[in-house]
Order: sequence, then C-alpha cells, then structure tokens
Amino acid sequence: MSINATKTREAAAVPPQGTASTKKRVPQGHKRLLTRRDRITLGFMAGVPTVLHVALVWVTALASIALAFTSWDGIGFDSIKWVGLDNFKQLFTDNPQFWPAVEHNIIWFVVLILIPTPMGLFLAVQLDKKIRFSRVYQTAFFLPVVVSLAVTGFVWQLVYNPDTGLINSIIGANKPGHYIDWIGDPHLNLWAVLIAASWRHTGYMMILYLAGLKGVDPSLREASSLDGANEWQTFKNVIFPTLRPTNTVVLVVTIIEALRAFDLVFVFNKGAQGTELLSILITNNIIGESSRIGYCSAIAVVLLVISLAVIIPYLIATFRKERRA
Repeated sequence: MSINATKTREAAAVPPQGTASTKKRVPQGHKRLLTRRDRITLGFMAGVPTVLHVALVWVTALASIALAFTSWDGIGFDSIKWVGLDNFKQLFTDNPQFWPAVEHNIIWFVVLILIPTPMGLFLAVQLDKKIRFSRVYQTAFFLPVVVSLAVTGFVWQLVYNPDTGLINSIIGANKPGHYIDWIGDPHLNLWAVLIAASWRHTGYMMILYLAGLKGVDPSLREASSLDGANEWQTFKNVIFPTLRPTNTVVLVVTIIEALRAFDLVFVFNKGAQGTELLSILITNNIIGESSRIGYCSAIAVVLLVISLAVIIPYLIATFRKERRA
C-alpha cells in the first residue's frame, strides 16, 4: 500500500501536459541594448565634436586653399577678386620676410631634434631604471609641457629682461653700458627663444621615450647581460633599435612643433627683428591696418603643404604596418 501511495503522489505532482508550467517560453526577440534616450545621447556626444571638427578644421582649410588664389581685405564677400597665382609669386619673390621665416622654421626643427630630443631620451633612460622619487622627477620635467606656451613666454621674458632678468643679473650685464638685450638683438633673440622652446620640448620627448622604454621586453635586457654586454652596449645594440616606432613618432611630432611654433615667439617680441616664422607672417597679414586675407592664405597653404609632406608618408607607413600585423 505504501508503494502505491507513493506512486500516486508522484503522479499527482507532475502537472498535466498543456498547463502553463510545462509550456516553453516563447522568445520575445532580442532586447535592444540601447534605448532611444541612449541613442540620442550618443548621437549628441559624437555629433557635436564631429560638426565642430569639420567646421573648424576641414571647412577652414578648404576655405584657405580657395582664398589663396584671391585678393580679399576681409570686408564683405563681394570684394573677393580672383588673382590666380599672384599671391604665391609675390610671396616667393617680393616678400623679404618669407625666406628668412622658412629658414627660421628649419633652424627651429634642427635645434629641437639635436638638443632637447637626445636630452629627453637621456632623462627617459635614467627614469626607466626605477630610481627613487622617479614620479617626482617625471612631474618636474613634464611640468613645462603642461604649462601654456604663452605663460612660458612670459616666464622666459622675465628671465631675459635686460634690467632685472635672472641671466643678466648673474653675469653682471644689467648695468648701463653692459646691457645684453636677449629679446631685441636680432643676433641673439632667435637662440634665446629656442632655449625656452627646448626647455619645454625636453619634457615632451622624455614622456614619449619613457612610454617606448616601458614597452621593451625585459628578456632582451637579460639576454644581453648574459652575453656580457655592458649598459651602453645593451642600449645601443638592443634597446635603441626596438625604439624605432617611438623615433618615428618623435620625428613627426618635432617637425609639427617646429612648423606650428607661434605662441612663444609672439609673446617674446611678436616675431620681429630676427624671429620671423611662417605662422607669424600669417598673423601679421591678418591683424593690422589692412588685412590681406588672400595673401596670408597663400602663406597658410605653403605651411599646409610642408606639413602634409611629412604627415602623409607617416600615415602611409603606419597603415601598412597595421595591415601587416
């Protein structure tokens, strides 16, 4: 009797077919991961920067290219006149400041690649050794990069002041008849501003190289030390060749920094008396008693072509490397 009673209770516990508990749940379709509010928010967050980028970068660049072949004083669109290549002919032949500005931009690049770049690499190698207070040193050396270039210009302007500047006070050149005009002397001011630019650029290069050194496989160092190589041989033959991608980035960044140099020079002496740059010429032809929008656009196009001549090969090499990977 007990066995039959148990079977009866088990049969009663199983629900009959067709009841709600035995029906399989019918899938209701994939739930949407993003609600309408989420899509609106993401569209707003992605759309606003895109519109600003297109309007402030691409539209202005295309407008500058078009205006480079015109003559326009910036007042009313009806005053725009097509002049063809006249702006470029005048720029290359009649402007006495153009070729000195190109020369100064080249000097700017050479100095940045020869002085602050090796110095930044040296600091990165030392900080990569995990010395004490390395975080403090990194912050101290990188601080000039964070500070605005305009502020940097004001600081160095105080350092170079003929009367109360730090340098003249130390060397005793702040007395009448012994002044050294670091800012006004055309034989000194370009090198003075390059010292300030190098001071800032060193920290930038240090961070780039430090990031590259962090990506080096530690086993390479160990294998080199086992082979009997000293620290210099390890760096020259093992570490530095692995920094080739970082060196490419450093080269491109340095070229761009040399071409877009403006703030520091403009704060110093507005790009006059020996510190002319292409960016300064563009500004001087926009700001003034008579604006020459077409002429300054021609200078901007020259600067754009020089920049693209560097950036495009870099992008091509980067894309090829990604495809191979």
